[in-house]
Amino acid sequence: MSTDTAVPTLAPVVEMTGITIRFPGVLALDQVDFSLYPGEVHALMGENGAGKSTLIKALTGVYSVDGGTITVGGVDRVFDGTAAAQAAGVSTVYQEVNLCANLSVGENVMLGHEPRRGGRIDWKATHREAGRHLESLGQHVDTRSILSSHSIAVQQLVAIARATVLDAKVLILDEPTSSLDRDEVERLFAVIRDLRAAGVAILFVSHFLDQIYEISDRLTVLRNGSLVGQYTVAELPRAELVTKMIGRELDELTALASVSSRTIDRDTTPVLRATGIGRRGQLQPADISVYEGEVVGIAGLLGSGRTELVRLLYGADRADSGQVELAGSTVKLNSPRQAIDNRIAFSSENRRAEGIIADLTVAENIVLGVQAKRGALRKLRRSEQDALVSEYIEALGVRPADPNMLAGNLSGGNQQKVLLGRWLATAPELIILDEPTRGIDVGAKADIQRKVAELSSAGLAVIFISSELEEVLRIAQRVVVMRDRRAIGELSSQDTDLDQLIDYIANKDEGSAA
Repeated sequence: MSTDTAVPTLAPVVEMTGITIRFPGVLALDQVDFSLYPGEVHALMGENGAGKSTLIKALTGVYSVDGGTITVGGVDRVFDGTAAAQAAGVSTVYQEVNLCANLSVGENVMLGHEPRRGGRIDWKATHREAGRHLESLGQHVDTRSILSSHSIAVQQLVAIARATVLDAKVLILDEPTSSLDRDEVERLFAVIRDLRAAGVAILFVSHFLDQIYEISDRLTVLRNGSLVGQYTVAELPRAELVTKMIGRELDELTALASVSSRTIDRDTTPVLRATGIGRRGQLQPADISVYEGEVVGIAGLLGSGRTELVRLLYGADRADSGQVELAGSTVKLNSPRQAIDNRIAFSSENRRAEGIIADLTVAENIVLGVQAKRGALRKLRRSEQDALVSEYIEALGVRPADPNMLAGNLSGGNQQKVLLGRWLATAPELIILDEPTRGIDVGAKADIQRKVAELSSAGLAVIFISSELEEVLRIAQRVVVMRDRRAIGELSSQDTDLDQLIDYIANKDEGSAA
């Protein structure tokens, strides 16, 4: 760990030492140390599964720890819930604002702390106090207006005002800018700077590198549940931060032969071409194309806009700018059903919530896509089902090879294979794979990578997203690079190595040509 020089003379308001948390079969945090000082903005960094949320939940009383100590304000704490953490001065503002949208602004600010007179809530005093707390943050909002009538940015500022009512010494901001435009971000940052000047310790979680370097004093980096280090922002260039967050690929996968050198004929009409496709608050207008037999990778840190882009292409979210062409014809993809009808398949990064149906069997999961495409009135014959299921269990190496096993009882890697089999059974011309190898063992990861290479060689167009940049370079012929919810350029995998890609993500001038 680097030596911190930003706040050497102050005692930390939070000191977490040797924090260990175990879930069944998973070591979520492994002896992690973390410190937070008064009057600093401290960014907690790491990719999905790094342990950021688990560490925050330990500090806020959501999870109890299996090992280690938590000290807040110089006192050792054992939080038995969020109320105990709040009583100790720890308050959290989540990405999804956790307030009562049907109540007024003033009621939300003062909830549970309303002034009383004669045993009843003094509403006039309540709104006066709420206004005072909002004005202390530079916000002039009608406290009697309903919260839901305001933008997400204002709702987040209301949540921060509530934290000032609670006299928070520690304020945790979990992805507070994910739904804000630039002007709203500036308003929020002005409030953060004022709170920092007042001595509040702020833990800031974001995947926007530009914002991290704009507002933070120090960084803590986690990877795979372990502490990589704590650093001052000044001493850790962006490229080094990205490297520390993602780590290096395992030797077993590095040995997998590269397929990115295969020549793609781009003199033909692309399978898909999207021009200026975007959605306000989610993705700035972006261009992407993919040709027959090509794998186009999308690279960038979590939160860079990778998933937002492919969800627009699939119709899971509706674009408000741009157009999509399939085989040269302009189409409207306003729903996943329209995408499926146009032979586009999409495997979500969240395979448990949006993919695998745990209470159905392996066979039922595999045939689900084909049956949905046919409709409820055209049932697949049992012989057709058996043939499809047998083909994809064998082709993808699903283990155990039991079609009657509940999908929820499979390992993550085998669940991902079943999900891939479901979409391949629909005979797509383009398949979008969002983090298909996340959280699975090395053997299953290699199996899926080989299958993607095999499918593209046979002519299937593939859009491939992975947080593991070496994987993207190995699998894809071209890489669309994303940062801060915009496409910042496009690279040839053959002409780009890992260090160059990391540097491009971290340092590419957004205003220059790709």
